[in-house]
Amino acid sequence: MRWYLIYTKPKQEKLAQENLERQGYVCYLPIIFKEKLSHNRRHVAKEPLFPRYLFIHLDQASSGKSWSPIRSTKGVSRLVAFGAEAAVVSDHLIDLLQSLENSSHHPAPLFTPGEKVLVAEGVFSGIEGIYEMADGESRAMVLIEVLSRPVQMKLPKTNLRKIS
Repeated sequence: MRWYLIYTKPKQEKLAQENLERQGYVCYLPIIFKEKLSHNRRHVAKEPLFPRYLFIHLDQASSGKSWSPIRSTKGVSRLVAFGAEAAVVSDHLIDLLQSLENSSHHPAPLFTPGEKVLVAEGVFSGIEGIYEMADGESRAMVLIEVLSRPVQMKLPKTNLRKIS
């Protein structure tokens, strides 16, 4: 038995996992907890660590479960392959991902200190700044240049966007 990689249809990782497991396959979908803002509220969302990818445990032997139903499973796009060979994922990597996932349920923060942000709403809309720190549940401390001088400002997190 070895681990392989499946490429899923957009935002259908969980659907593909459920349908494959219903057929008797063993799958693994690494999850990450992310801090999100919606409707001016902060919440924690569970998202796939690798969007559009899912790990599947398959037997290489001819006596093992057939691989052919995988392609036609709802939510699955294809089995990842390099040429004619399916991409093998090491057991060590899967074990490492599972141990990290089990030990960390703290959400990834929306912004990290020192990260460039854009003020998207409000009086300072369109101005770039540097995120310094969270200031409570819904506000952030941002360093903005005003009249050629850096000024610390407290702004709602919902007014900020990451600069790619």
